[in-house]
Amino acid sequence: MPKISAVIISYNEESYIEKCLGSLNGIADEIVIIDSYSTDSTELICKKYNVRFISHEFEGYTEQKNFALSMATHKYVLSLDADEALSDELRKSILEIKDDLRYDGYIFNRRNNYCGRWMKRSCLSPDRHLRLFDSSKGKWMGPNPHDSFQLISGAKSLKLKGDMNHWNYSSYEDHMDKMNRFSTISAKEYFKEGRKAGPCKALFHMMWRFIRSFIVEAGFLNGYDGFTYSSITAWSAFLKYSKLRKLNSIEKKY
Repeated sequence: MPKISAVIISYNEESYIEKCLGSLNGIADEIVIIDSYSTDSTELICKKYNVRFISHEFEGYTEQKNFALSMATHKYVLSLDADEALSDELRKSILEIKDDLRYDGYIFNRRNNYCGRWMKRSCLSPDRHLRLFDSSKGKWMGPNPHDSFQLISGAKSLKLKGDMNHWNYSSYEDHMDKMNRFSTISAKEYFKEGRKAGPCKALFHMMWRFIRSFIVEAGFLNGYDGFTYSSITAWSAFLKYSKLRKLNSIEKKY
């Protein structure tokens, strides 16, 4: 039977990481935690399980996840964030194919919980991710914080039944805090790539991001939470391009 290494990156995830670890029982043959020096009880919770706990300075989401791959012992890797957990149906799907991993990658549907509510539509649903894969057939890529595992050309993948549950924002305040942080990371990544942002770009992207999330992707079906999610996400787009414009203007002075 092929063996699977589960790899998880974490930082101050005491609220959710036990759900994540519990869902890996019987699935993972080893569990590797790459932690960015958590200051809460994340490490204590992890050490109740049979895991390898490695403290590693955070260098970026893509970099951290590729480092995690390098620490895995087995060829097939199941990559989860600390606030994600396999549903019973997805666990069953993985167990059914574990004896015969004939594909290079396996895609999961991610079911997102927003402020205590499972979202139906908007960009939070459907939300598909490649999370079980032959680690020799690709690597984590993409501008931070929008990383994704990219298989090499010609590799084959299969979508499995079941959901990967994700508790992404516990409150509106949590969403706003993360969007502020993520917009800063994205702006810096765009700046490194040499992108520019004119005076109207931030406003345009904010308006389009709201229209896409709330109307095109039917976020309105989630009621007021859908409106709030779309609004905060739109504001994040405004911040990203505003911060990029500020970086561009600072560069011109020197």
